[in-house]
Amino acid sequence: MTDAATTVPTAERRRRVLPAVASYLPFLPAIVLLGGFFLVPLGIIVCYSFWEVVDYNVVHRWTLDNYHYFFSVTAYVRTMWATLWVSLVATGITLGLAFPFAYWLSRYVPRRLRAPLLVLAVVPFWTSYLLRVYSWLTILGQKGLLNRFLQWTGMTHHPIGLFLYDRSAVILVLIYLYFPFAALTLYSSIERFDWDQLRAAMDLGATPFGAIRRILVPQIRPGIVTAVIFVFIPILGEYLTPQIVGGTGGVMIGNLVVNFFQAAEYTRGAAVSLLIAIFILLMLVLFRRSLSTREAYGG
Repeated sequence: MTDAATTVPTAERRRRVLPAVASYLPFLPAIVLLGGFFLVPLGIIVCYSFWEVVDYNVVHRWTLDNYHYFFSVTAYVRTMWATLWVSLVATGITLGLAFPFAYWLSRYVPRRLRAPLLVLAVVPFWTSYLLRVYSWLTILGQKGLLNRFLQWTGMTHHPIGLFLYDRSAVILVLIYLYFPFAALTLYSSIERFDWDQLRAAMDLGATPFGAIRRILVPQIRPGIVTAVIFVFIPILGEYLTPQIVGGTGGVMIGNLVVNFFQAAEYTRGAAVSLLIAIFILLMLVLFRRSLSTREAYGG
């Protein structure tokens, strides 16, 4: 009798567990993909960052020398801080340009014209990333379009080299590259906003700017934070744009990683890569509350 009583709950538990396990089977390809192409390489990077290179060979000797070396070199630390402020400035300006565009597109443009204008914003993505960056050389270079225009108008008689191979050029090109990410993300949030709330706030005495700041911005906060992440995180790891238009004056931390790996200093490159990943993870944790749509809408 005891065996029968034990068998029934066991069979019942099996009937409950099997459907639960089967419901997760569609996620198996994603789990394999995530584990094989993200978690495993990340684990290798973590291990490499604590190993060392001796005579161009990676020695499995655990040490913190790679991190100590990075923070002991003043040029590397300065490059890290320069990367942070360049990313912040480029992200801020990009959102500052994308927000008015998305606001105007959502509120004042007829619905039939919104899709064509959005397509125009995405058109640059139809061409190669490398081609888009190199095109700025023909605009900002000493023989570029901008210098020729200044000479044609008589504002200068000699080419100006201030527009290229500096951090200002890097920021300008990064804004151009990541503007569509911010514009499309903000538009998708603003487009669902109930404009009657804004009109009601202004009817009650709020200024247009005050109504936007107190009514619109809090309700689209998840979209704003998402746009920041879509722009800020990729810029942190940029290396191609600083290399092409920044030169030696626009080096970012991504260029350091590339240089380390090209010099066969794999462990130091892994350590710098892990520092970037840790910073991104901390930023995502800090933004976790802001990413909650329920909180943003007071739910």
